[in-house]
Amino acid sequence: MNVIPRPDQEEIRDNAAFEALIGSLSRPGQIHNLPEPGLRSAALALVDLECAVFTDDPALIPALARTGCRMEEPALADYLFLSGDPLTAAGSASVGSALHPEDGATLLLAATLTGGPSLRLTGPGIETGIRIAPLVNPALWSLRDACGPYPMGFDLFLVENAQVIGLPRSTHIEVL
Repeated sequence: MNVIPRPDQEEIRDNAAFEALIGSLSRPGQIHNLPEPGLRSAALALVDLECAVFTDDPALIPALARTGCRMEEPALADYLFLSGDPLTAAGSASVGSALHPEDGATLLLAATLTGGPSLRLTGPGIETGIRIAPLVNPALWSLRDACGPYPMGFDLFLVENAQVIGLPRSTHIEVL
């Protein structure tokens, strides 16, 4: 007789968070729902003992430590979990290279998803264009543009409570 293990509540949560994150990268600019508010559920879905991580959020450190990941400076991190102004950390995050774009970091920002300058998104996963207006430091968009030509750059998730918007490096962002 074969016994199929049942997922526990943590695995169900992590799978739901992972699906929300992947869905948000597949459909840039669209809001997807995480199973829990904040960066924690996203961190637990993405990070394992092979990952290098940076966070500016002391409350997130215990959850990250349980994954076995290495805590690093922003330039060496695969994932950056940011709850403050992202410019300093994002400015030193890895953007990969033309030969190794997979070395580009993934940034997850705690941000308000409305109330900022209007942005027009175009690119893969967007039929004609979509507008969003997250409230983040506007210099982040210039910094993102300065990363170099695609496929270099960083993938970006904006998280407010239990909602997430994904902005892969292939998405063109125009500040309106």
